[in-house]
Amino acid sequence: MRKTFMSKVIFLLSVFILCTSNAQQKFDIPYGNNDRAGKYAKINGIKMYYEVYGKGEPLLLIHGNGADIKSMSHQIDYFKTKYKIIVADSRGHGKSELKTDSLTYKQITKDWEELSSHLKLDSVNILGWSDGGIIGLKMGISNNTKIKNIVAMGANLRPDTTAVNSYAPEYVRKSIEKSKKMIEKGDTSKNWKLELQLDEMLVFQPNIKNSDLKNINAPVLIMVGDRDIIKNEHAIEMFNDLPKGQLCIMPGINHGAPRNNPYIFNQIVYRFLTEPFKYTLRK
Repeated sequence: MRKTFMSKVIFLLSVFILCTSNAQQKFDIPYGNNDRAGKYAKINGIKMYYEVYGKGEPLLLIHGNGADIKSMSHQIDYFKTKYKIIVADSRGHGKSELKTDSLTYKQITKDWEELSSHLKLDSVNILGWSDGGIIGLKMGISNNTKIKNIVAMGANLRPDTTAVNSYAPEYVRKSIEKSKKMIEKGDTSKNWKLELQLDEMLVFQPNIKNSDLKNINAPVLIMVGDRDIIKNEHAIEMFNDLPKGQLCIMPGINHGAPRNNPYIFNQIVYRFLTEPFKYTLRK
C-alpha cells in the first residue's frame, strides 16, 4: 500500500515539475533572454526585468512560482500579434532581484502594480498562471490598477487542502525541510535561501478571503484542468464569489495547460478577452 502511494506521489510530483519547469522552449525568439525586448525597471527597491512585444491593448503575462518569462513562451508567441505584451520576471525569479527575507504575494502584487504605473499603462488585461493567477486576483482586489479583464489559471485563495490537492503541500513541506538542512550545512550547490522563500509562499500563502473577490470590478475567467493541483471544487467556489466570473474546467488537462496544451488554452483565453462579456450579477 505504501509503495503504491509513493509511486502515485512520485508520478504527480513529476507532473508538477513538468508543469512549472522553466526550460527554454524552441522558439525563434529567446523569450526571457531577448536583449532587443528586455529592460530593467527600478521597482520598490529592486531591479525588475521585463520584456515588451507587440502593439495594442496591454496584456500582462504573469508566471508561476519558481518559473520565469520563458515559461510563458507559448502565450507570448500567440498573443504578441494581438496585444502589447508586458511579461516580467517576478521578484526573486529569473533576472529580477529578490532583496527580501520573506517573499509574499502582497509584495509581488505591489511590484506588478508599480511596473504598470512605471510603463504608464492606462488599463491592462491580465493572464496569470498559478502564482501569477493569484497575483492577478490580488491586483483586481486592490483596484490600484485599472484592469479590463483577468484570466487566472490554476490559482487558489488559500494553501490548505480544501483548495489544493494534498500531495502538493506534502511535497513542498519536505522541500522546506531539505532547504533548511542545506542552509545549516552551508551548502552552496543551490540558492537554498531563495528556494526556502519560494516554498514557504506555497505552504503558508495566499490567504485571500472569499469576500475579497467581490471587490474585483473586472470580468474574471477562472481556469483549471480537471487534473489540476487546484481542486475543481475550489475553482467553482471562486467562480461563485466573483461578481463577473466565468469558469472553465478543461477536461483531461493538468496544472501545466499553458505549456502542455497551449493551443486549447490560448484559444479559450482569447475568446474570453475578445467576446462581449455576458453575466448576471449575483447577490
